[in-house]
Amino acid sequence: MFKKIMKGANRKASKAEANDSSMYGFDPPGRSGPGSNMIVNHASRGSLVPSSPGSMAAATQPPPMYSVEPLPLFRDVSVSERQSLFLRKLQICCFQFDFTDTLKNAREKEIKRQTLLELVDFIQSGAGKLSEVCQEEMVKMISVNIFRCLPPASHENTGQEPADLEEEEPYLEPSWPHLQLVYELLLRYIVPSDTDTKVAKRYIDHSFVLRLLELFETEDPREREYLKTILHRIYGKFMVHRPFIRKAMNNIFYRFIYETERHSGIGELLEILGSIINGFALPMKEEHKLFLIRALIPLHKPKPIAMYHQQLSYCIVQFVEKDYKLADTVIRGLLKFWPVTNCTKEVLFLGELEEVLEATQTVEFQRCMVPLFQQIARCLSSSNFQVAERALFLWNNEHVVGLIAQNRGVILPIIFASLEKNIESHWNQAVHGLSANIKRMFMEMDPELFEDCQQQYEEKQAKSKQVEEQRQSRWRRLDEAVEEREREDPMITS
Repeated sequence: MFKKIMKGANRKASKAEANDSSMYGFDPPGRSGPGSNMIVNHASRGSLVPSSPGSMAAATQPPPMYSVEPLPLFRDVSVSERQSLFLRKLQICCFQFDFTDTLKNAREKEIKRQTLLELVDFIQSGAGKLSEVCQEEMVKMISVNIFRCLPPASHENTGQEPADLEEEEPYLEPSWPHLQLVYELLLRYIVPSDTDTKVAKRYIDHSFVLRLLELFETEDPREREYLKTILHRIYGKFMVHRPFIRKAMNNIFYRFIYETERHSGIGELLEILGSIINGFALPMKEEHKLFLIRALIPLHKPKPIAMYHQQLSYCIVQFVEKDYKLADTVIRGLLKFWPVTNCTKEVLFLGELEEVLEATQTVEFQRCMVPLFQQIARCLSSSNFQVAERALFLWNNEHVVGLIAQNRGVILPIIFASLEKNIESHWNQAVHGLSANIKRMFMEMDPELFEDCQQQYEEKQAKSKQVEEQRQSRWRRLDEAVEEREREDPMITS
């Protein structure tokens, strides 16, 4: 009777599902369907028979499982049977369930959760060295569970313009009770020092890493945190994957900057990069400098920069601390992407600029100080008090003040007019007070230079006033000429 039921179920399974099932190392279960509790996909695999006769008993493939039933605990079986039991438990964990309905398959879901917990404990305890077959099947089980189509973003469902990411409620993955344990299992497999990378890299290959990177688009912050940790561990353990990971991350940044401006995991990817940059050997490779110029600096362009600016700023500063000659490149890059109308971004840029200047040496500073302080002067005179105040706070940094003092002959004439205008007419009292303090600082620093700047400013103001008076005078003469012409010829007005 059971064989007839299973035969009928197999007829219902589509050809595509049968093809998909061939990727599993055992006869995998199907996904939940509306017509029945379980649809079973069948696949046979002969390559699982181990090459060495001594390991035959431990690695023999168990018969396919067609339902989720609890299995014995590892401690309840002999050591020789644990590898086979491990494979059977992996089969259970390949069953997929619908988590949108919490009551559907509740018993099977709990069995799978308990089985995943047992697998995590078994890997963590190091009770036995896993055979290559077990490692392969474990990675395949992990792939079945974590690699999936992510749900569309909220704005994609409604067709509306994407809202501010900071204001959106984060999407939480309904299958997280299982998914978390799968990620934990992957982490416990990668982290231990006794994991043989020569064997593991066969299964944790480029395809696996690329699909892992694609998952960073998930909106669930819990999943992104696990992905960040796992990818960082893979980068550290599998040296063969390092160039590939950097290139793949590069491509994600390019697509985000120039196409979508929408990605949930940019911050997490930049956190990984911060650690990678910290480990770069000196002298720095040209490849890494190009990455800074082509990917990291343009990341200042997208509108949602506030979501990842802290991590981006850390990466940028790491580059400057590693190679001080990059300071000029970084500062000019910031100036290139400096926001014009977005005051919130301007405040972020000023904060990052201060961190970069702290790591900048005099020679590099002198190369870019003129365009830099032309931009700072515009910030000083901004009508937005947060921008003006943040620019004025640069003078609270001792290293920045030291750089300015050494080059005051160039800098003070650039910013003097902005300071004077703030003192004369800025509406915010804090900006007015800070501007007066900086003016006083320059006066004490170099009285002669200050007097020259004061005189030049007054002459410029007088000249501007004279130009304005001449302009007004010309308009008055023009008005008088028109009135006189109208009196002489009344027909003009009619």
